[in-house]
Amino acid sequence: MARFSSLIISLVAARASAFTNPGSHVPRQASVLRMSVDTDNKDPVRVGVIGCGRIGIVHLGAINKAPGVVPIVVSNPTVSKAENAAKQFGVPKFTADAMEVITDPDVDAVWICSPSQYHAEQIKACAANGKHVFCEKPIATDLAETVEAINACNEAGVKLMTGLQRRFDPNFLRVRQALIDKEVGDTIIIKTCSRDPSPPPYEYVKGGGGIFNDMAVHDLDMTRFLAGDDPIEILAVGSCHIDKSIEDLPGSEAFDTATCIIRYPNGVNAMVDVCRQSSYGYDQRAEVLGTSGMIATDNVYPNTAKIFKNDFTGNADMPYDFFLSRYFEAYVTETEEFCKSLVEDGPVPCTGIDGLVALVMSLAADKSAAENRWVKFSEIIEKVYCSSPTECSLIANDEMFPEGFKPSSDIADLGKIVLPDVDEQKKEKGNFMDRFKEAVGL
Repeated sequence: MARFSSLIISLVAARASAFTNPGSHVPRQASVLRMSVDTDNKDPVRVGVIGCGRIGIVHLGAINKAPGVVPIVVSNPTVSKAENAAKQFGVPKFTADAMEVITDPDVDAVWICSPSQYHAEQIKACAANGKHVFCEKPIATDLAETVEAINACNEAGVKLMTGLQRRFDPNFLRVRQALIDKEVGDTIIIKTCSRDPSPPPYEYVKGGGGIFNDMAVHDLDMTRFLAGDDPIEILAVGSCHIDKSIEDLPGSEAFDTATCIIRYPNGVNAMVDVCRQSSYGYDQRAEVLGTSGMIATDNVYPNTAKIFKNDFTGNADMPYDFFLSRYFEAYVTETEEFCKSLVEDGPVPCTGIDGLVALVMSLAADKSAAENRWVKFSEIIEKVYCSSPTECSLIANDEMFPEGFKPSSDIADLGKIVLPDVDEQKKEKGNFMDRFKEAVGL
């Protein structure tokens, strides 16, 4: 996925002389982990969890199930929720203040499960305090803030993982492995389907960023995961069929149904369909047509029992009711994999860049639906201007870019001017800021 990733990370496009003097920034030392998930007599990975709402509770359950991982503090603005979660999962400390989790000296890594608008600032605070970060998607609701948060971690030398749990589901992983092994030949068409059992309340949809951002983003990311390559452009459409009350909302918030076509290199196309209601339960499927076969996943049920009667033949029970139960094992697996990367000091399996690309894809889909045309992903990226790695903003008018500071849209020339992440820094010798300055010709 080098091409689009290179395009994404070129967002930091100002000259290095405008950046913070590398000698003036001394990030706090990241937590040094001494534990092993495979050895009982070693210290566990000690984590703090910010946010004890629905997704925070899911992650606490996954953390408790993952070997060698121990939650030691949780927070929630409504402190009673934090207290209840602490009691439910045997966590010794709870607080109303997220900063008490971030600054706790016993915490090695922080799980950010708070509302999306707080993610970027909490990631930056974790980086400043030397804490590794697991963040539920999105990293931020704003593209510029997303770049700032990623670079804050890169500059501080801490690991950042984005929570895109479908990548860890065994069904989708089996499809991915089949494509890697060429079991069905070369990929021709990728299809994904995502349908919720019932529409969310009006208050959830309002201000949620629209169906591409709050729902289809997982499917958009999955097409990239299965394609094993970076996308080129997207065409998206949306409509409203179920909850007519949302039709007065702006943009794609007025859609409860949407379809996307994504173009990948070598003529590969991906198709995504999402809908906020499915009368038969939560529906999650993927299909890939190759030159010598096809691989597809069925919808997932709690069991394989079937009933055969004179008026019905089929599954004895309905599919899983929602993502909390359908993807629970995927949440556990992603927890184990992130902690493994901390213990073994290896690369995280779902990076900040992966989260950034997913956000760009959803923003491009939104723009495509609004303007009724194909949208290249470079159009979204070029709206971001950074005067330093952690000071970025969205620019509405390209003419506002100073001469020579406008981000390049030539994929072949990109990928040189972002701070390397902590794992890349370890691969190369020398000061990474010196290498940065050399890359941009200073």
